[in-house]
Amino acid sequence: MPITVSKTELDGVLKIVPSVFQDHRGRYIETYNIEDYAKNGIDIKFVRDDISTSVKNVLRGIHYDNKTWKLIQCMYGEIFFAVVNMNVNSEQFLKWQTFILDSGNRHQILVPPGFGNAHLVLSDECIFHYKMSEYYDPENEKGVKWNDPKLNINWPVENPILSEKDSNTKLL
Repeated sequence: MPITVSKTELDGVLKIVPSVFQDHRGRYIETYNIEDYAKNGIDIKFVRDDISTSVKNVLRGIHYDNKTWKLIQCMYGEIFFAVVNMNVNSEQFLKWQTFILDSGNRHQILVPPGFGNAHLVLSDECIFHYKMSEYYDPENEKGVKWNDPKLNINWPVENPILSEKDSNTKLL
């Protein structure tokens, strides 16, 4: 099933919309097909698939490293998803863009290495799926405080539910 790929405001970050087959029984979505992605210039070897579940107002991130490609999709529910360019040598350093991802719009976001990402759950629950090009390496993991004033991301929440790790992340 074909996909639609479009550029975003951030160089290297792509929005991908998979095709959907829907009838009276429900819907079928092929979330990843290596050949369809390669036809669109996306030639990344993914080695991990992760799923997280969260409840309303949980905010995870901002996390990044300099090695890992991530393909992000909200499988159930709705999230406010932020991507931040953390590449210090980029003209777009600290530029960010946000997206609403949900099970209805089925959009995916391809996040390159060196870009931070975070998501805030807007629905009562969400299931968040991500493919990763690298195995988890805690030595390479970095983070930025979700509400860092240098970023000034317009989060639609004032007091999110955070992990201890995300609560203790440093400001830029």
